[in-house]
Parts: sequence; C-alpha cells; structure tokens
Amino acid sequence: MRMKRKPNLAARIERCAHLLITAPELLRGRWLENFGYSELRVELGCGKGRFSVEAARAEPGVLFVALEKSDNVLVIALERAAAEGLRNLLFINVLADDLPEYFAPGEVSRIYINFCDPWPSNRHAKRRLTGPRFLELYRQVLRRGGDLHFKTDNLPLFEFSLREFTRNGFLLVDTFRDLHGAGPVGIMTDYELKFHNMGMPICKCIIKPIPDGLE
Repeated sequence: MRMKRKPNLAARIERCAHLLITAPELLRGRWLENFGYSELRVELGCGKGRFSVEAARAEPGVLFVALEKSDNVLVIALERAAAEGLRNLLFINVLADDLPEYFAPGEVSRIYINFCDPWPSNRHAKRRLTGPRFLELYRQVLRRGGDLHFKTDNLPLFEFSLREFTRNGFLLVDTFRDLHGAGPVGIMTDYELKFHNMGMPICKCIIKPIPDGLE
C-alpha cells in the first residue's frame, strides 16, 4: 500500500535544506576535502534516519552520507538530524543505482545496507541491493580495506546475499544469524528495533572486497 503523502512536505524539507545535497555529482572525489573529514561512510536507503542519526552522533569525526529515494520518509530523517544539530550527516534524495556518479573510486570507507527491500520474486532479483550488479558498484567506490555492513530480518535474502558476496569477490569477515540473541548490539534502525521487540532474529554480516589479483 502506498504511503500517504505527508502534509507540508516541501516546506518541511526546505527547512532542512542545509542537510540535503541536491547535486552530489559535483562533490564526487571532494566530499572529505569539502567538509573537512578524513573518513566517509554511506548508508543506502536510510528510511526515517534513526540509524544514520545515531551513528553520526556517536562518531562526530566521521562524515556520514545517507541515501533515501522516498522524500516522504526522508523528511523525517532530515528533521531528526536537524533537531540533533549534527554537522557530520548529509542526505541525498537518490537511489543507489548510480553510486559511482556521486562517489569517486576509493572515496568511501564503509557502506551500510540496513533492511533493504528483499524483492522476493526471482524476476526482481536484479533489484536486490546485495546482487551482482550492485556489488560491482560498491567495489568501485570502496577504498582498499573498506567494508560493507549488511543487516536484514529476511533469512532467504540473507542466504542469497552470502552466496552472492562470495561469488563476486567479497570476503566474509563476520556473520550473525541472531545478532541480538544475547542482548542488543550496536545501533538499530526503526525496523530493527520493532522486529527485535517482536522476538524476530536479526541477521548481519560484514564483508570486504578482495583486492584484484588476490581472488
């Protein structure tokens, strides 16, 4: 079901315009220099921004850039970040499909994929953010030694992703099939907190691209 459009959306986004990058391609290769940070992390599909806001607050020395295509939920993330007065969190209102247009090779130290759409139908498999097409994009922008953190409540998607990671030149660093089984671990998204409170296991893995020639 389509989400009802929030009232005064344009005005609410405009009030947070200082956090929204409208031409990210102009910052390609210059994010760190332009904003004065030494590390850049990117979240794909930040939703309402709980994770990105708390992560940025916890590590003020790191620049976080969160992508979210739906302005209906992006506005909540923007307002959360603005209320915190965060200077190290910025947002882009785009999909992940054109990631190398916004970030130069080796510019990103970490990518977060939190509870992405599982696209369960086989005919939609190419849309999964952990599929081969997207993994090639991540490889292009991640710096040497950089990593990707992936979390989901969807076990079939998780198993699919593990297979694709190893098939496409990524090393599995850590794998968890019940991340919070012994108690909450790390920063949760809104979905994650809801699922955890319902007793649903959360899966997580950390991967690194294997450098060319070492596969």
